[in-house]
Amino acid sequence: MTNWRPNKTVGEMVEAAKKRIQNLSNDQLQQEMAKGGIQVLDIRDIRERRKLGFIPGSQSVPRGMLEFWLDPTSHYYSGKVDPEKRIVVYCAGGQRSALAADVLREMGFPNVAHLEPGFNGWAAAGLPVEREPEKA
Repeated sequence: MTNWRPNKTVGEMVEAAKKRIQNLSNDQLQQEMAKGGIQVLDIRDIRERRKLGFIPGSQSVPRGMLEFWLDPTSHYYSGKVDPEKRIVVYCAGGQRSALAADVLREMGFPNVAHLEPGFNGWAAAGLPVEREPEKA
């Protein structure tokens, strides 16, 4: 065991990020989805998405590849996300997505938010969840 301690804890980093970004409730995300024109990105690991399901209409962009898939200067750029449209990210509990939304804000994406209760809060509220079809 080490005596090393971080300058900032992950909890402190998440709280600081939440002050710089827009934090959406389930109701707010549902309203935005009903209006259309937004991109909802599931940044959880693909295994979480397969096991637990996902918010209908969301696309998988794993947290580890987020910046790379969205940066046109990256060799990994996917072109699947329109930087001019609203982007809402979510994870399981709202911590990874807060950090991710803050990074996207720092990268210059003009209209980014995250789902504060995360997928777990969405599902616990009884909101729609889709699952990938079973493989034959």
